[in-house]
Amino acid sequence: MANKTQEFSNHARFVPLFHFVTLGTLLVILIGSIINLFTDENAGQLISWLFLLLVITVISTAFFARSFALKAQDRAIRAEENLRYYLITGKRLSLPLTIHQIIALRFASDEEFVELTEKAIRENLSPKDIKKTINAWRPDFHRA
Repeated sequence: MANKTQEFSNHARFVPLFHFVTLGTLLVILIGSIINLFTDENAGQLISWLFLLLVITVISTAFFARSFALKAQDRAIRAEENLRYYLITGKRLSLPLTIHQIIALRFASDEEFVELTEKAIRENLSPKDIKKTINAWRPDFHRA
């Protein structure tokens, strides 16, 4: 999907484990709970299965809640660093940079930000290498 052109018809992102497994599991728990409410047969076994499904759902929900929050934060960082680059240079941030490179560049001070950005593009520095190259670190204590 990353190489395809995005448009209205394909812009929605489905995460199968979340949209199908987690929501499907919640539906099964709901139906099972209703069945358990009206019957006493094998109630202990049904409750055990429902508890297992609940645990799987909670774990999945926790994982995706974290994942979705980080994705949103990455987009905010990209916008902030694009604005910072624009304010310093009057130009937009270069497209060849990956989101991980941009996230790493946010730690660079304004004085070395532009030069390090150009070096990251020119030498295709990894995020770790970008962070190692920074002399005047600009901390980010707000990362989730």
